[in-house]
Amino acid sequence: MEELEAPPQNTSQTLKDLTSGACGGIAQVLIGQPFDIVKVRLQTTTQYKSALDCATQIWKNEGPIAFYKGTLTPLIGIGACVSIQFGGFHFARRAFESTNTKHHPTTPGLSYTQYYLAGAFGGLANSVISGPIEHVRIRLQTQPHGAAARLYAGPLDCVRKLSSQAGVLRGLYRGEAVTVLREAQAYGVWFLAFEWLMNGDAARNRVRRDEVPTWKVALYGGLAGEALWLGSYPLDVVKSKMQCDGFGQAQRYASMRDCFGQTWRGEGVRGFWKGIGPTLLRAMPVSAGTFAV
Repeated sequence: MEELEAPPQNTSQTLKDLTSGACGGIAQVLIGQPFDIVKVRLQTTTQYKSALDCATQIWKNEGPIAFYKGTLTPLIGIGACVSIQFGGFHFARRAFESTNTKHHPTTPGLSYTQYYLAGAFGGLANSVISGPIEHVRIRLQTQPHGAAARLYAGPLDCVRKLSSQAGVLRGLYRGEAVTVLREAQAYGVWFLAFEWLMNGDAARNRVRRDEVPTWKVALYGGLAGEALWLGSYPLDVVKSKMQCDGFGQAQRYASMRDCFGQTWRGEGVRGFWKGIGPTLLRAMPVSAGTFAV
């Protein structure tokens, strides 16, 4: 198997990739957080009849601000996360282009398999920080409401308690194996879908990619977001279940495999798709905003 050649260093391009990713990430959090808390509640509990019932109960019992529970952690970290996603993707893309140019000088463009692998590389790189960030967010989103009942005073308190209960790897990084799988699959599909739609539009209309109108870029970004979740949602359900699980005697899932097994036996196929409705509603505007920014 041939090794990929490292792409030529281009600091300004890398900084541009990272900056655009950070701006897109902030838009992603602010637009999508209310949908996300509904998704997580549906994935991890059985007390709600539907997404609408969940949203109604959150509004009635916890107030509108509750829809932004756990926002601070992803808002601080999302810039880094999306920057790594885009930076990793473009690094891998340029590496593939460099190798393709060497062997196929007249057609150095990426195959769609290579687009998927480049996106998966960005997802793998991102999983190192997205795992603990999402773990803390999920803990804050699912903790009991009210000052007397809540388990964590805030993100830093949550990090401290998770680390003290089971150590950094087993506590803060709980669910990291399934996070790695989800990130690779999700962002492989995300970038693949976006590139396929953009390339198809440019070919049909005989224009350069940078001449595709912004509204179309946003539309294709939104559709790529739908593909991302449809291609990775069962992994996300398992991740959420593991990251809101208890510790010690209260721990329900011994491993990722055990969580898959218990979900299948207890809820069947539907258990892996709980909360997909609000997730798809969230995906279109969030992903559109990320690519259009």
